[in-house]
Amino acid sequence: MKINYFFLAVLLILFFGCSPGSDDENPENEDLTEDISGDANSDDNDDDSSSDDSNDDDTGDDSDDDSSSDDDNSSEGTVFIAGHDVANETVLRNIPEEYINKAREEFHVAYQHTSHGTHVSRGVFGLIDYKDGDDVLFGVSRNERTNGKLTFYDYALEDYAADGEKATDLSANETAFIQATRNFLDDSDNAHVNVIMWSWCNIANHDVEENYLPGMTQLISEYGEGGSKIGSGDGKREVPVHFIFMTGHANKNNNVGEGKPKNQAELINDYCLENKQFCLDYYSIDTHDMDGNYWEDAGDDGNSDSYGGNFYADWQNSHQLGVHYWENRMSPGGDVAFGSHNSQHITSNRKAMAFWWILARLAGWDGETEL
Repeated sequence: MKINYFFLAVLLILFFGCSPGSDDENPENEDLTEDISGDANSDDNDDDSSSDDSNDDDTGDDSDDDSSSDDDNSSEGTVFIAGHDVANETVLRNIPEEYINKAREEFHVAYQHTSHGTHVSRGVFGLIDYKDGDDVLFGVSRNERTNGKLTFYDYALEDYAADGEKATDLSANETAFIQATRNFLDDSDNAHVNVIMWSWCNIANHDVEENYLPGMTQLISEYGEGGSKIGSGDGKREVPVHFIFMTGHANKNNNVGEGKPKNQAELINDYCLENKQFCLDYYSIDTHDMDGNYWEDAGDDGNSDSYGGNFYADWQNSHQLGVHYWENRMSPGGDVAFGSHNSQHITSNRKAMAFWWILARLAGWDGETEL
């Protein structure tokens, strides 16, 4: 019987499981500073928002009504948002292996991020140590090409920034990612790279509509399938590129309103739905517990006053390592580490599963699950 993945996730999400994470804290000497103040003009100060003990009035809501737009794309063949509803082991284990194999063998990912972006990379690097066979099925090689493994170039694009620009993430300079991506993809050393992903630090008060979305649209028109820079000859590359969109992490007690994480996520998700682009929805994953309940006041660590604690830490403490979740790692086979700003492994586990879901969709999977 074939059913839509979303309904499967709703019915079985209680059975989600996530187990193992490598190098120095910043193996590429990356500036991991991030701004969590909500000021788009600040200098990316890396205050740990997971420790926010604000006494602001709660804006949370423990209802199952998800006001994020990631549930609006559940019809067959039109699922593009990787939010909380796909970020669970039931969905991951029911992705046909042929598409995971194809993604692992054919994709070469370049990822640029600062500290919050480690939620994806450390989850991906730890997944290979989770259960029997995961070292092969989800095999990944960091910053080098290895036959049979996903190529994952970590902190890949910063050095390609235009002169005088800072391109450490999407928030450091709102448009620097555009030329940095061009410079990276135009370098013959990167001719094989076919997936690009940029992460936000704090998305609050950045101009998503005027800078991020038009910038991504332009890059897709140039380097995507049939793009103006795809072909042979001078100034061309033969390999077209997939671009993965991302929303920003949640900010505790400060998610709702113009320019805030929830509203920014809606703008990005709506664009991706309309234009059939894939998005890794940080905001959705940060604000939904393992039962699918939505906590609008949550931060980036599962911390919510309206919940009364940390829903991800509570779930981890009530489940078994190696059976229901894995330890995240700083590189494949490297040191165990939470994602930055996290006090538990579940956030990064879920974002890694959302990442693999997107890769499988890019490899041709229709997003449905067979039982």
